[in-house]
Amino acid sequence: MHSYSRLICFVVIVAALLAPVKSRAAEPTFGERLGWRADQVVVILHVDDVGMSRSSNLGATEAVEKGVATSWSVMMPCPWVSDIAHYLQQHPEVDSGLHLTLTSEWKPYRWGPLAGKAQVPGLVDPEGCLWRDVPGVMAKASAAEVELEIRAQIDRAVTLGIPITHLDSHMGTLFARADYFAAFARVGIEKGIPILAVGGHSTFARKENGNATQELRPWISKIWNAGLPVLDDLHTATYDWKPEEKTEKLIGLLGELKPGVTEILFHASRPTEDFPVITGSSESRSADLAALTSPKVGAYIQDHGIVLTTWKEMLVRRKKAGPITE
Repeated sequence: MHSYSRLICFVVIVAALLAPVKSRAAEPTFGERLGWRADQVVVILHVDDVGMSRSSNLGATEAVEKGVATSWSVMMPCPWVSDIAHYLQQHPEVDSGLHLTLTSEWKPYRWGPLAGKAQVPGLVDPEGCLWRDVPGVMAKASAAEVELEIRAQIDRAVTLGIPITHLDSHMGTLFARADYFAAFARVGIEKGIPILAVGGHSTFARKENGNATQELRPWISKIWNAGLPVLDDLHTATYDWKPEEKTEKLIGLLGELKPGVTEILFHASRPTEDFPVITGSSESRSADLAALTSPKVGAYIQDHGIVLTTWKEMLVRRKKAGPITE
């Protein structure tokens, strides 16, 4: 994915959702509310785009099995989902969410909506696939169509026996319009599945996304009060790091994190022969895998007492926290 697409992805994970209305200096982090100490840095090292290709699946499984990755999310409309479903049947302990997918961005390699064109015509481009970018979706698709597709992707995961520990959004489309996010949040709350929501200090989220509307902010308390966990921060800029710098950049980032729970996004892949035909980001994605499996990164995490967690653990902790209101 180009850096422009990455920007679209998460001008999206809007500090809209994230930016506090008032100072949180005196308030506990969401990490603390979930039972970690006030001074603890807690991290989810997350791999996006699982199921997109064989390369994506190989990279994600290697990052979890041999590296420090703790979570991933699956693109349900994509051709290699059955492969990862078979893996998860043998490895049900993996923290596996859904990377809810409303776009199909690559030129030669594409997919369509699981709900079908007749049900969600606004999500379909002239090729019969999902739109290539977020503005295309925003211009044509209603929130009702978006919700139908969310439900279709969840239904497909259930049919395949894929565990759903959380829901997030490919290219951030579900954060691009308030009515899309409302549909996303409603489904997560209805089904009791954690969704990507950042309501804490949001240090990196706001830095990366600039000044954004706060119209989604009221959903944070609704999500938390519905019994679902909330992140303190989100870092999405690893895609734009130079491949040769990713391991050192990750170590540097880990040293900058504030207490609370932060998710850091990666696109770790083990490129196969056809992968460069799909995307020009093979080198970047391979470097993500190298960083997540680097002994230097693992040693830094251990030596500095950084706590690694999963969405699965977050939900267990949220249930133990009881009816704490935001």
